[in-house]
Amino acid sequence: MERKTRKICPNCGSTLEIYCNPTPTVDIIITVEGGGIILIMRKYDPVGWAIPGGFVDYGESLEDAAVREAREETSLDVILEGQLRTYSRPDRDSRQHTISTVFMARAEGTPTAADDAAQIGVFTEDTLPEPLMFDHREILSDYFRVTKEKT
Repeated sequence: MERKTRKICPNCGSTLEIYCNPTPTVDIIITVEGGGIILIMRKYDPVGWAIPGGFVDYGESLEDAAVREAREETSLDVILEGQLRTYSRPDRDSRQHTISTVFMARAEGTPTAADDAAQIGVFTEDTLPEPLMFDHREILSDYFRVTKEKT
C-alpha cells in the first residue's frame, strides 16, 4: 500500500506529492556488570518503561545511532555485540509507523538518566517493570529466549 500526501508549495503554489514512509529507529538492550539490563522511564508521552533507543538521524548508520542513543539516554558508552532482530509491525508505536533494529550491547559503569529518560533502572527477566512501552515486552521476551538458547 503506497501512501502519499499532497502539500502545496508555499513558494510556487504547485501541488507536491510526499511519500509517507516508515521511520527507522534503534533500540539497545544494554547488559551491565553483575547482570541485568537497563531500562528507562520515558520523560515524554507516551510515558512508561522502555528499552533505550530512538530515531536514526539522516546520514547516520544504525550502529552509530545505537551508540549515540545509548549514550544520550543512559550516559554510558556501549559496546555493540550484535543485532537481535528488526521489528516492523505498523502499530508497534502509536505515534507513527516505525521500524526498529534492536541491538544487544554491554556497558560498564553506573547508568544515569539523561535526555529523554526521566528515570533509569537495571532489571532482570523476573523484575521487569510496568508498564512496558510499545512492543518492548515482545522484544525482551525474544531477547531472554535467545540468550537462554546460547547458554
